[in-house]
Amino acid sequence: MKQDILNTYRKNADVAQAEADRFKKQANNYSLMRLGIFALFIAGVSVGVASNNFAVIAITTILLVLIFVALVKRQSEFERERDYYTDLVSINKNEIDSIEYYENLYYNGDRYSNDKHFYTSDLDIFGKASLFNLINRAATVPGNNKLAAWLSAPTDKPTILQRQEAVRELAVKSNWKLELQALLLFAKTADLLQLSNLIKYLGLPLNLPGEGWIKKYCHVAPFVTVAAILLSAFFDAKALPVLVAVAHLGLVASRAAQIKKADLVIGKIGDTLGKYAQAFKKAEDEKWQSAYCAGLSSQLKEKQTSEEIKELSRLINKFNSRLNLLVGSVLNIFFLWDLKQIIAIEEWKRANKQNLEDAFDVLAEYEALISLASLHTNYPNWAIPQIADGEGYTLAAQNIGHPLIQPYKRVVNSYELRDTFQVDIITGSNMAGKSTFLRTIGINTVLALCGAPVCADVMDVSVINIISYMRIKDSLNESTSTFKAELDRLQMLLGAVETVPKVFFLVDEMLRGTNSVDKYLGSKAVIEQLIAKRAVGMVATHDLQIARLEDKYPAYVRNYYFDIQVQNGEMLFDYKLKHGECKTFNASLLLKQIGINVEG
Repeated sequence: MKQDILNTYRKNADVAQAEADRFKKQANNYSLMRLGIFALFIAGVSVGVASNNFAVIAITTILLVLIFVALVKRQSEFERERDYYTDLVSINKNEIDSIEYYENLYYNGDRYSNDKHFYTSDLDIFGKASLFNLINRAATVPGNNKLAAWLSAPTDKPTILQRQEAVRELAVKSNWKLELQALLLFAKTADLLQLSNLIKYLGLPLNLPGEGWIKKYCHVAPFVTVAAILLSAFFDAKALPVLVAVAHLGLVASRAAQIKKADLVIGKIGDTLGKYAQAFKKAEDEKWQSAYCAGLSSQLKEKQTSEEIKELSRLINKFNSRLNLLVGSVLNIFFLWDLKQIIAIEEWKRANKQNLEDAFDVLAEYEALISLASLHTNYPNWAIPQIADGEGYTLAAQNIGHPLIQPYKRVVNSYELRDTFQVDIITGSNMAGKSTFLRTIGINTVLALCGAPVCADVMDVSVINIISYMRIKDSLNESTSTFKAELDRLQMLLGAVETVPKVFFLVDEMLRGTNSVDKYLGSKAVIEQLIAKRAVGMVATHDLQIARLEDKYPAYVRNYYFDIQVQNGEMLFDYKLKHGECKTFNASLLLKQIGINVEG
């Protein structure tokens, strides 16, 4: 199955590469034709000058300029197609790299890392070699933010079920998914602040003094200029066109502050918006069965999003005609061009500013869904989890494995907790798999509760809030010792049990920053307090005395363990979860391997 998926991506990449090469060749041909037209223009003007025939020069200039403009437009279309198919090649190759090497050309989410979050740091949700790095297919900043928010907190059951339905549909529409990614890939390297600055600008009023009468005058300004030219030609009023030109340029200059402000924010985003318009059009035109995707698409259709954004792109590109000093001066003399365009953009803002922000939020939803769907496409044997009801806790899985461990290294386990309240104590040797198992349960639960497939054959899970206690770090900047950091984490856990609904805790080796006696007594006291609060979760520990809590609380505490087999002095790990408490420990063997003999 894996090979079939890889072959499909390779075939897609080959087809896209062939199309990219074809359009590149056509663009190059049109580039040569433009050189030919320029050569004809030089020749035509030379003939006109040599024959002293102005008509030849005028006709040659007008005709060849029109042809040249048409060639430029056509070449630009070929270049856009070339770039699209080149990006489609990259998108398909990225899926191959993701499956084979867990590499990803998209952002790894390290800016979302937060050591004080309930679980994201302990469970490797963000950063290098993280869950976000595995699944992210969002190129836009809003898309990255949306996916990060989904992975940072569970949502409610109806939303999870809707996302699951959407993920199933998007996995089937793999080509559509890849094509939308190709249309948006440019955003990955675009100015990160460009879009947010545009949205802020659209929310601010222009405050152009005299906007009302200037708008009206812009309609008649060309006629005034032409009339001045005609009057100067037929009457002795040669200074009149100059006066009109100076007046028009002066009027534009008097509003230079507003024009400059607009140019700073939107001057370079016209072409970018045109690319976004294509992506919105892609989402609008697709036929959807899932309620989630259909609802997103209808929001875009209802507001004619692609057309509105295309119109804004057109207005901004017209505004940018001013960047050529000669052309800009002529346009401002005849049309008050700068003022005319910023007024037109202002009118667009008033009618559509909220629509634009909402539209990019919809696009972000699509990108987040595509990210989840990439798992379903690339790993079709991963399960879509069942979301359980009931007052108790359900977290049950068959053959569950860690999604960030390559399949050939991954060891799977089964675990069951169904509609109940319990604490599971997991004992075991060093490096036997306790921490990895806790992270396996945690990271798959994060996936399940955001609507994604999970790395398991079957999984049932309640909507729960995970809180982890694993990687405790001291902090010189905050003058925090390891033990103080542990106390802070414990306080957070105990407080959350009181205030956050359905907390499921994952604790790995509690109070490791103190002596063994205090460690045992403190750990035992914390677990008993959690039991008293009817909290639910897992505690991994080396301390076998903690396992005795099962004797005291047989209805609430269960013991599991990971062990090792020692054969001829060699340690063999199977990383399999077993019922009961561990009897075999390996610290002395590990120390012996590095030359330290422990007397027993």
